[in-house]
Amino acid sequence: MPTHTAEKHPGEETHRNKRWIILALTLIAQFMVTLDATIVTVALPSIQTDLGFASQLDLQWVINAYILFFGGFLLLGGRAGDLFGRQRLFLIGLALFTGASLVNGLANDSTMLVVGRGVQGFGAALVSPAVLSIIIVTFRGAGERVKALGFFTAVTASGSAAGMLFGGLLTDYASWRWIFLVNIPIGLVGILGAIRAIPNSKARAGSLRHMDLPGAISVTAGLTLLVTAIVNAHTWGWGSARFVWVTVGGVALLAAFVFIELRTSHPLVRLGIFAKRTISVGNAVMLTFTGGLFVMMFFPTLYLAENMQYSPIKIGLAYLPWPLAMMAAGGIAQKLLGRTGPRLLLVMGLLFVAVGLLTFVRLPVDGSYAADVLPGILLTAAGAGLVFTPAFMVATTGVAAEESGLASGVINTSQQLGSALGLAAISSLAAGHTAHLLSGTGRGASAVSQSSALVEGFQRGFAVASVVVIVSAIIAAFGLRKADFTQEPGDSEGQEAEQPMPAVHAA
Repeated sequence: MPTHTAEKHPGEETHRNKRWIILALTLIAQFMVTLDATIVTVALPSIQTDLGFASQLDLQWVINAYILFFGGFLLLGGRAGDLFGRQRLFLIGLALFTGASLVNGLANDSTMLVVGRGVQGFGAALVSPAVLSIIIVTFRGAGERVKALGFFTAVTASGSAAGMLFGGLLTDYASWRWIFLVNIPIGLVGILGAIRAIPNSKARAGSLRHMDLPGAISVTAGLTLLVTAIVNAHTWGWGSARFVWVTVGGVALLAAFVFIELRTSHPLVRLGIFAKRTISVGNAVMLTFTGGLFVMMFFPTLYLAENMQYSPIKIGLAYLPWPLAMMAAGGIAQKLLGRTGPRLLLVMGLLFVAVGLLTFVRLPVDGSYAADVLPGILLTAAGAGLVFTPAFMVATTGVAAEESGLASGVINTSQQLGSALGLAAISSLAAGHTAHLLSGTGRGASAVSQSSALVEGFQRGFAVASVVVIVSAIIAAFGLRKADFTQEPGDSEGQEAEQPMPAVHAA
């Protein structure tokens, strides 16, 4: 049996001296792939007009194709980085993403754009776990890793909101095509920089011939079917035969994935990794947290456009406080993490997010930005800034270097699927409540105005989202213990132990 040791490279010390350059390159790529999840939102009307999308049902695939392939292939991307080399996966993913951006910018019909968005999502699924894995293996000291992860989470969390601003600016002043074409020079800089600065670290030489393709196919297909069902639930109907069969198919494939992983000698996901409390709890927190939070990227946008008649640029500017507040809170989180411990910081941040969502429950039909929208943006952004750093830290604590890509893929999958599933489900509930009111049966009286029904649907959605985030806070409060953060990883024989997290105070 080969000894499971991390692969060494002659230039390892040289690359270590370039670690902040490596961080900058990986963060540029991470910002680009997270930005692209929402940058198209304010450009959708222009895209529909120019490319002739037949209906809103068809148009939604401009967003859904990206989310489906991004969330569906993240686990495969994370494990492939461990086995074939993190730099190699980073370069392949960035090349696919950049090439697809060019195709999208030149698209002359709806099919070409949707296919290109799917390829972008697949490229992002290779890039994102490689980014986090590269950071984990590059920054071994606990203090430096906290700082690096703080930058990573600030970039990841602010990317979606910044997409609103850049999408509005580019759509109004140039063309919707530039929301894709702007990725090309950024992607090329990332590719050239990665070739020169980032080492192609791998888990272990003896595993390179063992890729769990049945596991990869079953989990990717299962997650894709499940997300497809949730995304289309409002259109198909929650009780429709189509929804039920697609959901059953997704669940069956995920069950097959678990069976395959338990029996294969070289699993895509070593299920025993979830026996570590930090990994299981960290991913549960991330899944529920983003499931409630991501409505902030859409409901306020629709409210500002429909009820307050904001232009794309004005909507983007209205979201500018989001990344600013999140980055400020992220800096505070880095300073507090060693004093309070991740559990207390997680619970505090999640409660801030829940309260921020609840401020929208009384959203008026004819509201004002300063009084009715801005407070909720600031509270949810500040709470999210406090949550992301300790959440990523918890979900990667005590992980051996050879499984850093796996842990990265799992936590990124939780983030993306939480966003997709939460938004789809909550949006369907909100839209259903609005339709119920417009039908005149909502209160047993005459139908309300369209504006009032739309706002009351938003209110219902925000209330549900706040409950989901409160559930996340409960998981963090009761699922984590001080002892979880003082143990060193010891999974692999001969594996160089990573630095454990600094001792923390009990929350």
